[in-house]
Amino acid sequence: MKYYIIAGERSGDLHGSNLIKAILQKDANAQIRAWGGDMMQEAGATLVKHYKDIAFMGFAEVIKNLPTILGLLSFCKKIFKPISLMW
Repeated sequence: MKYYIIAGERSGDLHGSNLIKAILQKDANAQIRAWGGDMMQEAGATLVKHYKDIAFMGFAEVIKNLPTILGLLSFCKKIFKPISLMW
């Protein structure tokens, strides 16, 4: 089975890592890609984006980084449309 997990900050990275560990206990052949952090990577996911590179806090920070955020959303859309072609 193939999984794609997205976490946008440290607590999501922690919970995502626990989910990845549980998935891999049930299916050692699972393929897991993630937007997350070091914990998710250490748990066995292939890290596509680190949350430190994509997390923005506060209204001004979000407005300032709106082009980046919209680009990340576009990137997600591209990933999930042809997902069978990318793996």
